[in-house]
Parts: sequence; structure tokens; C-alpha cells
Amino acid sequence: MELVFGKWVFAFSLSCWLIFSVALSVEGLHGDAKVRGVNLGGWLVIEGWIKPSLFDGIPNGDMLDGTQVQFKSVTLQKYVSAENGGGMGVSVDRDVAFSWETFTLWRVTESEFQFRTSQGQFLSCDGEGCSLSATAKSPSSPETFVIERNNNGRVHIKLTGGTYLQRHRNSFITIEDFNFLYRHGINTVRIPVGWWIAYDPDPPAPFIGGTLEALDNAFSWAQAYSIMCIIDLHAAPGSQNGMEHSASRDGWTDWPTSDHVSQTLHVIDFLASRYAKNPAFLGIELLNEPSAATVPLDILISYYKQGYQIVRKHSSTAYVIMCQRIGNADPLELYQANIGSHNIVVDLHYYNLFDLFFVNMSAMDNIQFIYRSREAQLQALNSVNGPLVFIGEWVNEWNVTNGSQKDYQDFGRAQLEVYNAASFGWSYWTLKNDRQHWDFEWNIRNHYLQLGNSPKTQIFNTIVLLGLVCTWLYLHHML
Repeated sequence: MELVFGKWVFAFSLSCWLIFSVALSVEGLHGDAKVRGVNLGGWLVIEGWIKPSLFDGIPNGDMLDGTQVQFKSVTLQKYVSAENGGGMGVSVDRDVAFSWETFTLWRVTESEFQFRTSQGQFLSCDGEGCSLSATAKSPSSPETFVIERNNNGRVHIKLTGGTYLQRHRNSFITIEDFNFLYRHGINTVRIPVGWWIAYDPDPPAPFIGGTLEALDNAFSWAQAYSIMCIIDLHAAPGSQNGMEHSASRDGWTDWPTSDHVSQTLHVIDFLASRYAKNPAFLGIELLNEPSAATVPLDILISYYKQGYQIVRKHSSTAYVIMCQRIGNADPLELYQANIGSHNIVVDLHYYNLFDLFFVNMSAMDNIQFIYRSREAQLQALNSVNGPLVFIGEWVNEWNVTNGSQKDYQDFGRAQLEVYNAASFGWSYWTLKNDRQHWDFEWNIRNHYLQLGNSPKTQIFNTIVLLGLVCTWLYLHHML
């Protein structure tokens, strides 16, 4: 009888060990169960709202990429118009300005610009005496014009830099930031990069070299503090969602074309081959926030499958991360796609912002939404036999305008409690930001976000508790 009981206790202990060995599912982390990460946003992919002062003092600073302009002839008192919105000729005969009379700027220098029509073509004039047209599909010299401005708001249009970004890369994120993250229990950084990094140090205009050297530095600093790196392709050629962080110059989404997809796969190959053997390399995110409105699911899945194979060519263990489409898209569409066989992750971005649904919510409403909606979705996805779940972006900010420090602490605590359950982990957006509640460092230093124990400590405490329970069961049966 004693022998049988001894086998039962051993089997029970072994089953307990197996349960917790499964929970430690993220390979490569230094002693932690899951990713506890912070995004290094606004560093290698510039987003003006994160640090607006970067753009102070730029000549013609009100005429940056994406600025929409309309031109009215002083003599004719008529607006310049691209007929049919583009693809045809140009006239100066409109009394009122609407879409055909609105052009989006592509900035070449502080005084040289290209003009995109509402249908996507560029204004073109091939030399003196030419007729102005709106038929060029891409800009070059004939599509580049000089704008001379005077103080009364008038301009002359004739036929025919960037050093602040380099200072930003050297000072915005430093090794001291990695020290800060390490001291506060962060084990991973998610680093947004742009497609032009594959062509560094001489990327195509308007991009500026230096991002590759900065990324190399990040990997070195990460190794020094036992932090892992996720490379996130934040900006794809042609733009995958039309927003500034996707390198769209004017809001257009041109990524879902065979040429751009092929070019993007080249970038993934470049990054995977360069960092696959680096001890700090945890994985690569193939594309950030593709738009459900403009990126067809079949094209995205095909790209993800090809990207997975490229990463596997260089590494059998790196995590391949696929971002959910933003907009009206169900994350289950990626679970049903059979992208790859192992170390696959689906990235969800959870913001209680950017939607009218959250506008009139109180502090308690926001907190309850985290527990009722976010937690339910995470539990459902965790239980699916497929990719791991990653909350790759979230923030301790909301639409509540009068939230107290305690309100923010409660909101942050709710998010951490729920997002800690994600099978791969989470990553806060972002480390530094001029807007305080988006700034991870400010939140920590001012006690608006309280991280608490790391998953490693939680698991240790759970194992200790389980050990006490097992011991009690053993003694109870012995007695």
C-alpha cells in the first residue's frame, strides 16, 4: 500500500511540474516566463507627435510631407484644378476649391516640392513651354517645382536638410535607458524600424541614413542588460495603412502590390540574416498594423507565410510575429491561416482610444471594459491551438479628462492583470513621449503605473504555494 501511495504522490508532483513547464513557453528570455516589454517608438521611425520639438526651426515648417494645399490665381481669381482629380490635364478655371483643387505635398527640399492629386498622380511639366498635366504615376525631376513665398501669403511656382534626425537618434534612446528598463523588470524591447534600414547608410530620399547603426547599438545595449529585442517592421514600402508611422507621405496606402510586397520580403531577409545569431534577438514582427480597409486578407496571409519561411531560413527558434489588421478585422483570421508550424505569435494592439465607443466612458467604465471584453478575448485566443498571443502595444491613457492619479493607477493595474495572461506577453507604447501618460518612464517615475512583481516572481510564489499544498496532501495521507 505504501508503494502505491508513493507512486501517486510522485505522479501528482510530476503533473504539477509539467503544468508549470508548459507555462514557461517563451524561449530565449532570461529566467522570465513571458515578455514584459516596452516599445522604443519615435526613435528609428520618427513620429512627430511623440517629440514635436524635433520639427522646431524647420524652414517652411508648415509645408511638410502630407500638407494639403490649394492654389488660386491672383489674376484670374480661379483655382488650379486637376481634371477628374488626376490622370488628365490641369486647368485654372474653378471658382470653388474641393478635392480636384486640393494637392498633397511631397517635400524634396525646403523650397522644392512635388504635388499629388486626389487620385494619386503627380503634377508634371517637362521643361519651359510645356503644358502642365497630372498624369505622372511617380515623381522625378519633371514633377519637381520650386515654391517662392512672400510675406503676404502669395507664392510663385517655378520649374526647376535633415541633420536634426541624426542628433535625435544619438540622444533619444541611450544605454542608460536600457539600464532603467532592466532595473524595473523589463526583459524585452520592441523596436520599430522602417523599410529603408535595409539600404543604410544611403537609403532613398527622403529617408536619412543611420538607423542601422542605431539598431546595432540597441542590440549591444540589450545584451549588456540581459534584455531581448523584437524587431518590428513599422513602416513598409508604399505604406500599409496610410499613417505617418507607416512612412506614408500623404496618407496613401500603396503596399498591397507585388513590387512592394517583394521589396518588403527583401527587408525581412536582410534583418533576419543580420540578427538571427545575435544572443539578444527574440523575434521579428513582419508588418505593423496593416489596414483592414486597404490590405486584403489573402495578400497579407501570403506575405506572412513567405515572411515566416524567410525567417526560418536563418533561425529555427526566432519568434515570427504577425500583427492583426487594424479596423474591422477579427484576430481569429490569422489563427485559421496556418502561417507556420512553431514559434508563431499574433500581435494585438489594445487602446481605449481612437474610437467613439470610448469617448464618454468614465474611469470605472474603462476598467470594467478591460476585465469584461479584453480579458474574455485573451482567454478565448489563449485557448486556441495555434499562435501565442502578444499585446504588442497598449498605453496607460484614455479619453477620461479628469482622471486622478489613483484612477490611472487602477486603470494601469487592470491592464497589467489582464495582459499578463497573454501567452507571449505584452509591450507598452512607448518608452518616451512628450505626452506624459504615453511615456513609460514618466509613468513609472511618477507612480502612475505600478508594475508589481514580474511573472518570474509570480510563478515562483505559485510554485512555493503548490509545494506547500502537495506537502500538506502527503502528510494528510500519511496520517
